Amino acid sequence: MADVNAFITEESIEGTDDGPLAGTTVAVKDNISTAGVETTCGSRMLEGYVPPYDATVVTRLADAGATIVGKANMDEFGMGTTTETSHFGPTRNPVDPDRVPGGSSGGSAAAVAAGEADVALGTDTGGSVRCPAAFCGVVGIKPTYGLVSRYGLIAYANSLEQIGPIAGSVEEAAALLDVIAGPDPHDATTREAGADANYAAAADGDVDGMTVGVVPELFEGAHEGVVETVEAALDDLEAKGAETVEVSLPSVEHAVQAYYVIATSEASSNLARFDGVRYGHSAGHDGNWNETFAETRSEGFGEEVKRRILLGTYALSAGYHEKYYAKAQDAREWVRSDFDDAFADVDVIASPTMPVLPFELGEGIDDPMTMYLADANTTPVNLANLPAISVPAGTAEGLPVGLQLIGPTFGEETIVRAASAVEE
Repeated sequence: MADVNAFITEESIEGTDDGPLAGTTVAVKDNISTAGVETTCGSRMLEGYVPPYDATVVTRLADAGATIVGKANMDEFGMGTTTETSHFGPTRNPVDPDRVPGGSSGGSAAAVAAGEADVALGTDTGGSVRCPAAFCGVVGIKPTYGLVSRYGLIAYANSLEQIGPIAGSVEEAAALLDVIAGPDPHDATTREAGADANYAAAADGDVDGMTVGVVPELFEGAHEGVVETVEAALDDLEAKGAETVEVSLPSVEHAVQAYYVIATSEASSNLARFDGVRYGHSAGHDGNWNETFAETRSEGFGEEVKRRILLGTYALSAGYHEKYYAKAQDAREWVRSDFDDAFADVDVIASPTMPVLPFELGEGIDDPMTMYLADANTTPVNLANLPAISVPAGTAEGLPVGLQLIGPTFGEETIVRAASAVEE
């Protein structure tokens, strides 16, 4: 297989104990801190940065006996749907090297799909674990907000993002979640809920009596082959004893707009620290502070990062905060309320993970609106802080199609159970 450029840094970090992941190789997305190993976020801004400490998830991997085999390529600071915005070059999809692996955790998914790691960690801010899992034909889990510590994760949008596992099977992804889940004194957003669960054991394929909600709004405009493949997977679930019912989520029509206002606003704040003085690349220019600051950030950041910082700064600026940011937060509450109402009647909610097949390299990189709209099915989950999984549902035109299963808060065992039935 051709080199898919799955890694920015290839370096072996051996586990410290003979735990449940002994003998397992793990790729770690390059926005998760690893002590003594370069961590770049796929950006020139952080090229050469070596963290002095491990993220909590890395410590837990080591304690479980896993071997980290490298830092996986990613869209710069997690901003992208294709893993083409990395300063270190695009990652290719192992299924078809002329196509993208999805983003922003494309390197993590490609490493698993190419057999370069057994499992991987990605981060999911608006679908960045589920999207590449769907495009590469592997499994990806976005946990409930607060289930997995974000300590040591270099932030893009704090209120939306979670670290999540990627693997070749549902059981392997769930076993990795078992290791990294649980409260952490370093992260006050983590919760006790879910800490005693056994996610790997939930992958038993038993969906008899389960009610699966199908959302028509999340099928509208999707590629015909994607729709047919997902519907066939839902038919299989029915054959195994699940009941499918139609549920409506009218708020999802506004989810993408709300997501990008909130995410870019948080990004404009989080990335302000990278000015070449406090953190990050320094352009070394002479002149006043403003000129040096501008030159440094112009050199250090790529075009997509600059676009999102400008969008977020505008949304938060005086006179526009109420017009954009406050309305986006109202829409977020509407999305949460819609999901709460739906879960009064169903156990999980199903949709295509991505409404499109994997893009060809370069096909959409100059059309950010097309890229943003491709996130329509995944961003509502992050706005509502819910768990979701993408599991391979089959292929269309020879390319992978993912089925997304969304659960209620801390409902990871339910989505793992349903996804494992899809695999069988």
